[in-house]
Amino acid sequence: MSADVKGDNQPYDDINITPMLDLAYVLLVTFIIMTTASVQGVKVKSPMTTAANNLAKPQTRAITITADGSVYLDAYPVSMDQLRTNLGQYKAANPNLPVVLKGDAEAQYDKVMEVLEIAKRLDITEIGLVTKRAQ
Repeated sequence: MSADVKGDNQPYDDINITPMLDLAYVLLVTFIIMTTASVQGVKVKSPMTTAANNLAKPQTRAITITADGSVYLDAYPVSMDQLRTNLGQYKAANPNLPVVLKGDAEAQYDKVMEVLEIAKRLDITEIGLVTKRAQ
């Protein structure tokens, strides 16, 4: 009986780090998912400007117009009718809806004006135009 008690109380010679590695991998995956989820929009080549302020707000919606004329709302391709419908729903949920318009420097100007006209019809007054800061 005393041999069994002594066997249970002996110190361990090795450390099991498997649970610590599992936790590290879970944290790593969570960090990767959270950082990629916070990025909005589609990558475009923005025009240059010398005076630019950061207009990003927590519930900002990003409208992107690519060089070929495609329109995206928060990284999802939309038609003009879908854009009008979706912005109308967001505007109903948040009357002070901030919108950021990211147009490619080579985008057709009529597409930019069409998006601005939709925003005007929906009474969206907080509109920011994304540009690159010239250095």
